[in-house]
Amino acid sequence: MALSLRRARLTSRDSRLSVVANQVSVLLLAATNGANDNFKGVATLYGSRTVGYWTSLGWASITTLAGSLGSVYLAQGLLKAFTGAGLVPADIAAQTSFALAVAGGAAITVALASWRGMPISTTHALVGAMSGAGLVAAGMDAHFGSLGRSFLLPLLASPLIAVIPAFLSAPLLRRLVVRAERKRIDCLCIAQGTITTPDGLMMRETAVLRTGSTTECGGSDTRTLMRFDATRQIDTLHFLLAGAVGFARGLNDTPKIAALLLPIAMLDSHAAVLAVAIAMLLGGLLGARRVARTMSEKITDLDLGASLAASLTTSLLVSTASFNGLPVSTTHVAVGALAGAGASGRSGVNRRVITDIALSWVVTLPVGALFGAILYAWVR
Repeated sequence: MALSLRRARLTSRDSRLSVVANQVSVLLLAATNGANDNFKGVATLYGSRTVGYWTSLGWASITTLAGSLGSVYLAQGLLKAFTGAGLVPADIAAQTSFALAVAGGAAITVALASWRGMPISTTHALVGAMSGAGLVAAGMDAHFGSLGRSFLLPLLASPLIAVIPAFLSAPLLRRLVVRAERKRIDCLCIAQGTITTPDGLMMRETAVLRTGSTTECGGSDTRTLMRFDATRQIDTLHFLLAGAVGFARGLNDTPKIAALLLPIAMLDSHAAVLAVAIAMLLGGLLGARRVARTMSEKITDLDLGASLAASLTTSLLVSTASFNGLPVSTTHVAVGALAGAGASGRSGVNRRVITDIALSWVVTLPVGALFGAILYAWVR
């Protein structure tokens, strides 16, 4: 009887340790995701020197957190997709050891890439770790066909889809920026004007509404109603677009990671999303600088028009995918949009850097699978 009680206590303690280890691995994955991904939405702000590094990072952190919290209501499809239930039998997907192996394998992969300054896809790392752990857990019973249709196709197509709209829209937005700067209107004012009758005999004073420069509106016979700043308005639009990318990224990535916490009975979807959102926020604040340099400075020299085109393309594509439950990679979309926008201008793109990034994408899946398989074989 005493032996049975002792075994029961040991089993209970092992179960609690497994749950804690699972939580730590998932939150570590969320933190590495923040370090590798949080800055990608605002890379155009920093790359075009619209604002500095910390302002860009702060805006990225706020908007990503908002998207993370919004994913509870707007991206339920991704929460279901990344539990692993479509890849392995449901009883295996519900194991904390399976979730630990997937989260740990993906976390190690993303951490290595962040240390190297390579912007890789956390989604790709997750898919790889899920495949490796699934192969060890279920063998040939794993449904890799569904993996290709549901996950790999959107991931591989997203950078190619992003290049075209960014390439086409960048020249148009460049022209709009130049036109706004040439036809600069600084203020709207009321001035005393003179009206002459057709016969040229009668004249009278009247108030005239007009636009002009600050100097033209600053006379003694004028009263300024409103001031404009074309540069500030363009920068505001740029901020909104970059913020939309951050929101869309949080919306798309958070449920994928939070899904790994769902097998733990102590956490529901709301608590899981909140925990992941906080870990992503801290990881981005502490470890984003190396990937930020790659995205902002090494791919292409960003002018304002190209920055607007890349931000607009990325925010639209990632938001659309999130609302439809498609696990596209924000990294793939953002890099594709930056490359497309840069290729349409004089600066072009740095082919060596693009090649290095593409190679890192190629190895992400097998590296994630290797770590996922090793961890699952060890913890089970």
